[in-house]
Amino acid sequence: MKVTQEKLEHSRIGLQIEVTGDQTTKYYEQAIKKLTTSANIPGFRKGKIPRQVILQRMGQTQVKAMALEALLEPSINQAIEQESVPAIGNYQITSDFDKLLETYVPGQALTFGATVDVPPTVTLGTYTGLAVKAEEIVYDPAQVDDFIDRQRREKATTIPVVGRAAKLEDIAVVDYEGKLADGTLIDGAQADDFDIELSEGKFISDLVHGIVGMNVGETREVNVTFPADYPREDLAAQPAIFNVVLKDLKEQELPALDDDFAKEASDFDTLTEYRESIVTRFQEQAKKSTDQNIITAIETALIDVAQADLPETAIERETMNILNQMANQFSQYGMDVNKLFTRETIPKMKENCRTDAISNIKQQLAIAEIAKQENITVSDEDIAAKMSEIIPQLAGENIDENRLRSFITEDLQKEKTLEWLKEHAQIELVPAGSLKAADEDEATSAGESEAIDILAEAVTE
Repeated sequence: MKVTQEKLEHSRIGLQIEVTGDQTTKYYEQAIKKLTTSANIPGFRKGKIPRQVILQRMGQTQVKAMALEALLEPSINQAIEQESVPAIGNYQITSDFDKLLETYVPGQALTFGATVDVPPTVTLGTYTGLAVKAEEIVYDPAQVDDFIDRQRREKATTIPVVGRAAKLEDIAVVDYEGKLADGTLIDGAQADDFDIELSEGKFISDLVHGIVGMNVGETREVNVTFPADYPREDLAAQPAIFNVVLKDLKEQELPALDDDFAKEASDFDTLTEYRESIVTRFQEQAKKSTDQNIITAIETALIDVAQADLPETAIERETMNILNQMANQFSQYGMDVNKLFTRETIPKMKENCRTDAISNIKQQLAIAEIAKQENITVSDEDIAAKMSEIIPQLAGENIDENRLRSFITEDLQKEKTLEWLKEHAQIELVPAGSLKAADEDEATSAGESEAIDILAEAVTE
């Protein structure tokens, strides 16, 4: 087989493939043999139909068409293997089938064209000394007090309130009935013996503050305006009147903040040790978040560093990866993915995720090429350690260890390369929340947000 190659745009290789006369004869004869065993011709049993009858009844053009269809795919695969073309995705035949059919003569060579996508070649700009901005997450001591306070509330006991009116942080047991300003009963706004925690954000704010000051046994009309972002659109920003009867009042009794509490809430023996462990945890969390912001900023900068002519196959694959990740997330939220991802929604979602897919691929290519140029490798010991850590978590699942090793190697090399880039970058740390909204949350990109909007429209239709 003779094969000539031509480099094309978008990381494609053009192939001109010449199939030998022996091969054109082989597939032609195979087509006739197949027809003799499958054709229904009156007066002849299957498998006993003479060659000439087949050619007369079916026509040589149909036989040649069958032979040509059978010949093309294995010939392309043979050419790819023979020339060691690193093909990705499916091939595309560029020659017109009807014209090939006209030139197809059994026993004579046949030449046709095809294209295949290949991995793109990346050209890197300057990647040392990348100038990036990242938000610095600063440890706030108030986080420790808030955390301990939540722990105390989780372990609090509820006791009855005697001799005073309701105040914030109490638990009010009420009967209530809500009406709109015109006197219409609000569907679902009636309850008996209902516990309301008198805290901001726990219930309708106006109602909470209206109950504050009431005594057990008291009845009060409370004027309420539903929040503008109230989940029920028919009630959002609407004025209403709630008739409230305070039937009982309770409060939380927090455990004493001492060594006994520390022992109950943790594995530490003293309150001092417990608090120090929480301080350390929040300090490490702040540092980890800052480091992740730096890494994210570097990954974003790599998009402009890498120049590559990407094949459509790679873009399509990464687009589907993004959509699959979205589907998994929605599934974890208990949403019916089959209703969200339909023939109508998927094309638009793919279009909106395309830019993100291209960015992801360019980042991957840049990281791989930088690792190659800087000789950043992963040791067998590191790979083995990571596999030993992960495999027990996959107990009971059918694991392809070679594939897992490949994923782990790629992931560890990415981590090491990004760490190398971080060490060689010019990093400016800025206060949390100071970057533009478009740069703040890299977890949900613009394309993904648009795709989610499409899903939301599909759900509400």
